[in-house]
Amino acid sequence: MHDELIAQAQAWLTEDPDPDTRAELARLIDAQDHAELAARFSGTLQFGTAGLRGELGAGPMRMNRSVVIRAAAGLAAYLRKQGTPHGDDTAGLVVIGYDARHKSHDFALDTAAVMVGAGLRAAILPRPLPTPVLAFAIRHLGAVAGVEVTASHNPPRDNGYKVYLGDGSQIVPPADAEIAAEIAAVPSLTTVRRPTEGWDTLDDSVLDAYLARTDAVLAKGSPRTARTVYTAMHGVGKDVLLAAFARAGFPEPVLVAEQADPDPEFPTVAFPNPEEPGAMDLAFDKARETAPDLIIANDPDADRCAVAVQDGTDWRMLRGDEVGALLAAHLVRRGVTGAFAESIVSSSLLGRIAGKAGLPHVETLTGFKWIARVEGLRYGYEEALGYCVDPDGVRDKDGITAALLITELASQLKEEGRSLLDLLDDLAVEHGLHATDQLSVRVQDLSLIAAAMRRLREQPPTELAGLPITRTDDLTQGTDTLPPTDGLRYTLDGARVIVRPSGTEPKLKCYLEVVIPVASHADLPAARAKATDLLESIKRDLSTAAGI
Repeated sequence: MHDELIAQAQAWLTEDPDPDTRAELARLIDAQDHAELAARFSGTLQFGTAGLRGELGAGPMRMNRSVVIRAAAGLAAYLRKQGTPHGDDTAGLVVIGYDARHKSHDFALDTAAVMVGAGLRAAILPRPLPTPVLAFAIRHLGAVAGVEVTASHNPPRDNGYKVYLGDGSQIVPPADAEIAAEIAAVPSLTTVRRPTEGWDTLDDSVLDAYLARTDAVLAKGSPRTARTVYTAMHGVGKDVLLAAFARAGFPEPVLVAEQADPDPEFPTVAFPNPEEPGAMDLAFDKARETAPDLIIANDPDADRCAVAVQDGTDWRMLRGDEVGALLAAHLVRRGVTGAFAESIVSSSLLGRIAGKAGLPHVETLTGFKWIARVEGLRYGYEEALGYCVDPDGVRDKDGITAALLITELASQLKEEGRSLLDLLDDLAVEHGLHATDQLSVRVQDLSLIAAAMRRLREQPPTELAGLPITRTDDLTQGTDTLPPTDGLRYTLDGARVIVRPSGTEPKLKCYLEVVIPVASHADLPAARAKATDLLESIKRDLSTAAGI
């Protein structure tokens, strides 16, 4: 067994083009570190609808240049089989973006080389830029596909590889399985042509076109007075967001200096995700100093947008569902038309807002790869801080344009002597208080997630927090409107719970919502207290039922 493992590692080593991972692997082989080698050679990183994402390091179970070259070769083979022109001036274009994480630029260059070697054209964005700039560039340049090298808000040790097709949205089945099959069919890196030149590095014209497109997000002549504190969370959002805010005529955001510039080590946060405890602490400190109207945060690749507001004497993060509802209400007030869409784990309040406005409302599976494909989409959001406010420009979540739109709304409310919290109160009185929460369990051992899902299926709860479960949907069966996915949905009297494994992190995620009717603004404090108690009870009972 050990001999076989060593032989596997040595075979990988002979093909590895990266001196860093070659040295790392050679050390493990020399040390006969069988446990660590087994962890890296126990399989291969699986390519799915989230592309690839994993820890950096040597071996097929890690993110590295060898894995990326194989992924790029598989994507190129898939594109050619789809009938993409290749081998001449009309060859299909693949545009490639990357963030500022370790190895991101190397992975982008490898991808470009593989595409050119396969007879396609390739163009790389000029420097580390937000993921939405790549999503925009695909359609703007008429590309047949796009690749973004990013691990979004994962820990510093991770990187990832996200694939888009020519419609500018992320891949969905069956394309993911077909690309995965082509990756698996790559016999050896020696068979993958990688010329040292032949691709383009784009200039700033594509970024200028993205920024020009942001004009479409805001209403002509709208107030632009709200003052913001902004954090880029050590990612790539700062320069693009500042340029977009300057173009729109908003006051220049006050920066959280310690987190303003790209740093792949993310030194000030445990996890570079605005939702994680402590990640927003420096932004809150800056807001206490400068008293802005709101705080804006992007995640490291700037496709998500977090918003915080002053609540009483201190600051608090708004939930993704709260921002989702605020943006929807703002767009309705502006008189937009088209479909409003959200993932099934997001708040049902969006459906109420859309319904009252006479607009179509669509629920999809989790992920913008599904939301972006909704016919006639005008606005889409997901509770994990993702908002698509300009689908004609970017068919994906976009933390820059979402920041512009929420700041326009804050400016408009400011002119009326009101705040984002006042509007949330109005929505609760109009549609009922929709309170959401999440029970999220991070694991080292992925089998714990499978065990929890199995336990819930074999011993299904009949009530949570004393509320009877009136309906249970096992989403692996699919529904009339949803393709199959690994998840469970419980409908309760006045509440809803969805349990699913995360597609991008080692987490089991449980999404909770309770809806409390509210007769008047005076009833809001009691309704909020009741909602908080219910959510805590549901969390407790669900945790017991799942054995987590």
